[in-house]
Amino acid sequence: MLQSFLPLFVMTFLICLFIVLMQFLWRYIDDLVGKGLEMSVIGELFFYAALTMVPMALPLAILLASLMTFGNLGEQFELTAMKASGVSLIKSMRPLIALMVIVAIGAFFFQNNVLPVAQAKMYTLLYSMKQKSPELEIPEGVFYDQITGFNLYVKHKDRETGILNDLLIYNVSKGTDNATIIYADSGKISMTDDKSHLILNLWNGEQFENLREQGSTFSSQNVPYRRETFNDKEVLIAFDANFNRMDESGMRNQYVGKNIAELQATIDSVTARVDSVGDVYGHDIKTQRYFGLSYYKYESTDTGMRAIPQPPVAMVAPLNLDSIFSGSNPAFTKSYLNQALDKAKRSRQDFEFRSYTMNDDRRVIRRHAIELMKKFTLSMACIVFFFIGAPLGAIIRKGGLGMPLVISVFLFIFYYIIDNTGYKMAREGRLEVWEGMWLSTFVLLPLGVFFTYKAVNDSAVFNRDAYANFFRKLIGRSQMRKLELKEVVINEVDLSVAISKINNLNTLISDFLQSNPPRQSYLQYWQNGYDSIRLHTIRAELEQMVDYLSNSRERLIILKLMELPELLSLWFYHPSSNKLLSWMFIILLPVGIPLYIIGLQQQRHLREQLEHIKVTDNELISLLNTPPHTNTVLPTES
Repeated sequence: MLQSFLPLFVMTFLICLFIVLMQFLWRYIDDLVGKGLEMSVIGELFFYAALTMVPMALPLAILLASLMTFGNLGEQFELTAMKASGVSLIKSMRPLIALMVIVAIGAFFFQNNVLPVAQAKMYTLLYSMKQKSPELEIPEGVFYDQITGFNLYVKHKDRETGILNDLLIYNVSKGTDNATIIYADSGKISMTDDKSHLILNLWNGEQFENLREQGSTFSSQNVPYRRETFNDKEVLIAFDANFNRMDESGMRNQYVGKNIAELQATIDSVTARVDSVGDVYGHDIKTQRYFGLSYYKYESTDTGMRAIPQPPVAMVAPLNLDSIFSGSNPAFTKSYLNQALDKAKRSRQDFEFRSYTMNDDRRVIRRHAIELMKKFTLSMACIVFFFIGAPLGAIIRKGGLGMPLVISVFLFIFYYIIDNTGYKMAREGRLEVWEGMWLSTFVLLPLGVFFTYKAVNDSAVFNRDAYANFFRKLIGRSQMRKLELKEVVINEVDLSVAISKINNLNTLISDFLQSNPPRQSYLQYWQNGYDSIRLHTIRAELEQMVDYLSNSRERLIILKLMELPELLSLWFYHPSSNKLLSWMFIILLPVGIPLYIIGLQQQRHLREQLEHIKVTDNELISLLNTPPHTNTVLPTES
């Protein structure tokens, strides 16, 4: 099993890692192209990115490899040979289960020890690349704005000599109101040896400079400017073309660069700060002055002033707000209300501003808690995906990269959507962190248990007929009876015995129809329903009679037997034998009435089936009493 699984696992893991790396490349392609970066720097970035993509590629690789392994074994009938030799599916999975436990433990240590370092280095390197200036490549006929504070326009460029013709340069480094415009007939751009400045050699041109800063004493209509004509001019522009690495210590202090101990320490410290600040804010709200009354009274002691809480003010009578305005000038009423409203708004805005700082701390706590949960969810996802892929491969019994790839991609997309939804809801605080991060596991774990149970018991999970029969029984539609004329009959049909069985069945059906009314009332339906015991007896007698007459050599008898329906034992015939439960349905009218209506329809359909059985039984008796016919041919299935 290990020899079959490990090569496929390594292959699928590398393929999945390559796919997610391509997704990373397309996401950050704009930050890498045109910067003149060395291949060693790009290779280092991709190495750290590959390490950070392992948590996404590893579960998908386990799912695909387990599907292919057990699909190949099932397609080549090796699983059948194992089961025939007494080796169950669980026993054949034991080596791989042990391997998955080792992989899960390794994934935990990878998440805790390797991934934080790789993420810190990758994001530091990525931000450093974003800060690097792009490689200087000035196009023709358009403005070039990749030099900070400058816009350059070149009408024509000589590719061989590097001479630029008809240059127009806008220097807006001091603002658009103090722009400097340079026009030159030709020029050339070069870079200093330390790659920190650009040198523009310009020939035959003019320079216009706005002197608004120097003309602050002049009116807005009279702004001085300076005009300069030159034959040869040299302009020095700051342009750092070097690649400068940022210090990764700042990224190490973020949640992506911490292990479990550091994450837990940050959560504890920030939680303690939130609790202490919350106590201070709560104390401020509690001690705020209302109606001019202070919460404390202050007494002088030997050690200083001491604050003592005041006793609550006793209300002799309810406060009459209208009396506040009646004793004053009516013109001041609106002023009083506005002052009170402004005071309430200021108090509310003050505490809302304080709540923003606490929300930032709570967001920090959630992000660290999410990263802490990620250390464990990857290990669990590996085990869950194995118990989905291995039984599913044993069920579908298709190897190769066709069907397993389709199923694994579908399941992984389903997992990714649920996992990403839970992550975002936990990040926004709409769910508890542990609920959001374990949501995908809660959803997929029952699926793995279901597939494992079905595979161990050789159940038909993808058999369309099995589901069709289930829904047919659920809605009360019986399956057509299929019989064939036997070529060899061991037990011949005795006419008297056959007629006795048919008459006995008809008697049971007549008694059942007489004792159970065609339409039961609401109370009768929930308290009594149809007699399920007698219905089981009728169904047993029907099957015995069909089984006995199926030995007949008469083709018309076999055809007539195929017209007999298969009786079902539905819940709607006899909804409940528990009196307490029956009265609960009687009282719960919104639930009981729709079920009662459906039950009446199912009971009417049952009575129609029983009446049809009686008619068919009478026709069988007539056929049994007539001489045999040998010319009738049974229809064959196409």
